[in-house]
Amino acid sequence: MTENMDPLANAFNERSPKDINDFRNILDEAVESSGANENLPEIGDFLTGVLISTKDDHSLTTDIHIPKGEGPFPILVYFHGGGWISGSPKSHRRICHRFAEAGFLVFNVDYALAPENPFPQGFDECCESLRWVVANALEYGGDSNRLAVGGDSAGGNLTAACAAVFAEDDRIDIKKILLIYGVFDFSTMGEATDNLEMDSPDLLMEMMVGSYLGADPDEGILSDPRVSPIYVAHKLPPAHILCGTLDGLITGSRLLAEKLRSEGIENEEFYYENMPHGFLHFEEIYPESRQAIDRMINFLNS
Repeated sequence: MTENMDPLANAFNERSPKDINDFRNILDEAVESSGANENLPEIGDFLTGVLISTKDDHSLTTDIHIPKGEGPFPILVYFHGGGWISGSPKSHRRICHRFAEAGFLVFNVDYALAPENPFPQGFDECCESLRWVVANALEYGGDSNRLAVGGDSAGGNLTAACAAVFAEDDRIDIKKILLIYGVFDFSTMGEATDNLEMDSPDLLMEMMVGSYLGADPDEGILSDPRVSPIYVAHKLPPAHILCGTLDGLITGSRLLAEKLRSEGIENEEFYYENMPHGFLHFEEIYPESRQAIDRMINFLNS
């Protein structure tokens, strides 16, 4: 196949994953080899692995990216992408540093991954992390009255699903959400690999969806709003939606934006020409990455 500029697609073309661990290693290596975590933006402080809770042998933790200056700071809780089976706070460190550089106290959550922890554990842990942040934000200089949530890919899915849950909880007031090339309706997941120049897109889809929801999820699971939050779009706060035009998930992003408009919910949407899935990771390759982050920062500050 012809080499393209998409680091993630190229990485999976060079070595098709044989299993989940191989998938994780390929993704991590693609991010690391790009230099994404080198020369990070300057921020006030950075804490890794802060404990939220422990259950059985599993610990739920978060990295905390603290801005320079005096708080209280607005808060961004971030859920990383990786197809529900991979990714980590480390793989999304630069993205979260950018928001902290702009003055946001960022909690970059290390939620449980499938298949070791299938749905709904990852979702439940994201909700738990939000409760913990609101209860503990002041200790780190955060203002829980200025709370936003964001995430990319699988993290965008978790962001929307959690935001809908807390729409009915007066104790947690999510002001805005960032939905970065996310999955909002699992019925459109078949299109996710349409624009990827990869050797084994079907295998990747089976790994992600099968690991998270089971080998053959029924309609009841696929339409569960914790899985497909488009069904509870009317509960969402104002949203910033973005996606690349080469990303197979763009249909889902557009459908959600249309649904929000029909519900009268404030949202803004940006579709970046010729950008693939995951482009926010790769600032050195895609200038659009910084442009997208700057637009999200402006949205949160507006």
